[in-house]
Amino acid sequence: MNAQVTLNPADVLAADADWWRGAVIYQIYPRSYQDSTGDGIGDLAGIPRRLPHIASLGADAIWISPFFTSPMKDFGYDVSDYCDVDPMFGTLGDFDTLVAEAHKLGLRVMIDLVLSHTSDQHPWFAESRADRTNAKSDWYVWSDPKPDGTPPNNWLSIFGGPAWQWDPRREQYYLHNFLTSQPDLNFHCDAVQDALLDVTRFWLERGVDGFRLDTINFYIHDKELRSNPALPPEQRNANIAPSVNPYNHQEHLYSKNQPENLAFLARFRALLDDYPAKTAVGEVGDAQRGLEIMGQYTAGSTGVHMCYAFEFLSKEPLTATRVAEVMAEVDKVAADGWACWAFSNHDVIRHATRWGLSDAAQRLYATLLMCLRGSACIYQGEELGLPEADVAFEDLQDPYGIEFWPEFKGRDGCRTPMVWEASNQNGGFSAGTPWLPVSAAHLNRSVGAQEGQAGAMLHHYRRAIALRKSHAVLAQGAQRDMQAEGDALSFIREGGAETLFCAFNMGDTPAEVSLPEGSWQQAAADLGGAAPAGSKAALAPWQVCILRQA
Repeated sequence: MNAQVTLNPADVLAADADWWRGAVIYQIYPRSYQDSTGDGIGDLAGIPRRLPHIASLGADAIWISPFFTSPMKDFGYDVSDYCDVDPMFGTLGDFDTLVAEAHKLGLRVMIDLVLSHTSDQHPWFAESRADRTNAKSDWYVWSDPKPDGTPPNNWLSIFGGPAWQWDPRREQYYLHNFLTSQPDLNFHCDAVQDALLDVTRFWLERGVDGFRLDTINFYIHDKELRSNPALPPEQRNANIAPSVNPYNHQEHLYSKNQPENLAFLARFRALLDDYPAKTAVGEVGDAQRGLEIMGQYTAGSTGVHMCYAFEFLSKEPLTATRVAEVMAEVDKVAADGWACWAFSNHDVIRHATRWGLSDAAQRLYATLLMCLRGSACIYQGEELGLPEADVAFEDLQDPYGIEFWPEFKGRDGCRTPMVWEASNQNGGFSAGTPWLPVSAAHLNRSVGAQEGQAGAMLHHYRRAIALRKSHAVLAQGAQRDMQAEGDALSFIREGGAETLFCAFNMGDTPAEVSLPEGSWQQAAADLGGAAPAGSKAALAPWQVCILRQA
C-alpha cells in the first residue's frame, strides 16, 4: 500500500453532514475529460485545469469514474490495485493535487469504487485461483460443476453469455456478472468485506468526500446458488441491458439483490460516519425492482445516503405521465430514502439523442432535474447539449458494443472526449490523437463557443443550477401534489417558510395549468418561465413555470 497523505479541505467546505442532500454532482469520465500529456487519453493532471468550468456551473461536487490500476479491459471498472493510480491516469500525487484544487474551489470530490468484482489480474484473484486451500481461496465465488460438467446454475453475464467461467487450475467455475476478466468477490467472506473497508478508509484518509458505488446491488449472491427463474416476455425491459441481450430473460432473484447486502452497507456507513461530512451514492442496476431497492438501501441511517435507479436513464420517453408514475412509486417504496437523479451518464446514450430532444426540450429537462426532490448528477458535456456521438465500428473500444454490434453500439458514443474549443479537430481535449475520435458535430457546441453566446445551453444550465441554489426548498424540501395532465407536469416543493409551484409543458403544443390557491409570484423569469395569469398559467411548448408563494 502506498504512503498516505492526509489533505485538509479548504475552509470554504464547512463540515455540513447533509451537504449531499439536494447536491448537484458533476460526473467526470477521466479518460475523456482533459489530456495533459498529449497521449490522447485524459488524466488526473488534466482535471484541475478544467475545475473552474465545473465551479462556474454551481456544482457542489465532482464524481470521477475509476482511475485505479487496471488492465483496462472494461476501462477501469476492472481493478487490479484499489490503492494506486493507473500510470495512464498519472500518480497518487496527481490525485492529491486534484483534491486540493477542487477544495480550493469549494468542490467536494467523490470517486467511483468498484467493490463487487476485481480484475482477474488483481493479486487477490491470482492467489485465490492457485488452489483450493490457499488463504484467499474463498475470496471469490467458486463452484464445482454439475455432474455433467456444466456451470452450477443458469446465471447470465450482463456482457453476454453465462456468468460462469471454467478455471483449469482449481477445476471449478468462478462467477463473473460482467466480463470473464472481472471475477466477482465473495462478500459472504468476512475477510473480503474487511479488505474492501480498508480500501475505503485509504481514500477517506486521502481526503475524498464521498463515493459512487458501482453496481451496489450486485455485491452479494445467493449462497445456495439457486437458478434464476424465467421472466415473462411482457415484464422484460431494456433499462439495464440492451433488448438483444438474453440477460433480460431472467428475473435476477438469486444472482444479486440479496438481503445480506444491508449488513455490509451498515458496516460501510459506519466507517463513513467516522469521518466528517462524507457521503455515498449507490448505482442500483435492476430492471424490475430498482426503486424498491433504492428505498431499502437509503432508508434510515445504516445504508448509503442516496442511490439512483435507471428509470430516468432508460430509453422510455420521459413524459409528464412517466415522471409522475416514477415519483408516485418512489413515494410508495422509498419515501424514507433519498434518490439521486440523472438523465445521462457514461453507460447510456446521451439523453438529447435517446429521447430525441430539441434544444428547447433539453432546456426544460435541465430545469426539471433541478426542481425534482433528490440530488442530481450531470454528466460531462450534458451542460453543452451534446448529442450522442456516432462512432464507427472500426473505432469502437467498448467490449459491450463490439459483442452486440450493430443492434447495440455500446457505450463509446457517450464517452467521446469533452469539447473545450472549436479551434482544432480535437476540441482542445488533447494535442495528440484521442483514444476515441472527437465528434465533428460536437465542436460547434464547445465550452469556448458557448461562453460568448448569452442564450447558449451552457448558460441555461448555470441559471437552472442557480435557481436550485437560491431556493433551499428545491434542494431539501418536500414534494407533493404531483399531477400530469396531458403534456403538463406540475408539483409543489415546500419547506420552512417557502413554497414553490413548479410546472412544465413537456410537449410541442401550448398547455394551461391551474394554480393552487394563494398569491403567486414569478420565480424563474431568467429561465424563460411563464408568469401567472389569475388562477392559471399559460405555457408555450416546452416552457416552464416556477412560482413562489407570496
